[in-house]
Amino acid sequence: MIFIKNPEQIKKMQIAGRITGEALALAGEAVRDGISTAELDKIIRNHIEKCGAKPSFLGYGGFPGSACISINDEVIHGIPSKKRILHEGDIVKIDVGAFIGGYHGDSANTFPVGKVSDEALRLIEATRKSFELGVAAAEKEGARIGDIGFAIDSYVSEMGYSVVRKYVGHGVGAELHEDPSVPNYGTPGRGTRITKGMVIAIEPMVNAGVYGVKEMPDGWTVKTADGKLSAHYEHTVAITENGALLLTKVN
Repeated sequence: MIFIKNPEQIKKMQIAGRITGEALALAGEAVRDGISTAELDKIIRNHIEKCGAKPSFLGYGGFPGSACISINDEVIHGIPSKKRILHEGDIVKIDVGAFIGGYHGDSANTFPVGKVSDEALRLIEATRKSFELGVAAAEKEGARIGDIGFAIDSYVSEMGYSVVRKYVGHGVGAELHEDPSVPNYGTPGRGTRITKGMVIAIEPMVNAGVYGVKEMPDGWTVKTADGKLSAHYEHTVAITENGALLLTKVN
């Protein structure tokens, strides 16, 4: 079931979104050679709790961290650890959620660690651009979920990359994951019609190589099947009468 939010509920979601976006930005600013993913996780948790919110991911399905932090060929769901140290040239994906006032925010970004390869920068930029194209597709009158995925996948393919198919975007609200599913691939004009009051996480996960992924023995971390880089970009997006509103965007 898709839960349509009224303007008051969207205002409450903006609070959760702002805290989420701030925590993600603070972690991104702290990314550097030599820092551990556990330290980044602590920065995120401290900010969320300081704001009176709770980390959405902490304990979710048994997940042990406040954020998912994934390095290089890790696509999503990387577990923060004191042993996971960032190094110059890495790219790190940080996925954050905050819960307050009965609602969640959900956002992710990919950060370069120091000087990275031109190819890594190109992948990060293509992922961000594909997100923007997905949002633009969602804003069009009469748009359907398939239009979002088609816009993302078409651009990613044009750039020589591939979108992950096993994991997709989703509705956001009182639950972290709600209907509808929002794949990063699709057929134009197909799928659920996008209507005012829908709140969805649009989150392209883009691989430099094949779209296939593999799950690690820890039960959480997902890597690219071919060991090539992956990037991730996500915002919680509310569909309003004035177009798409990025609830987790803070700058």
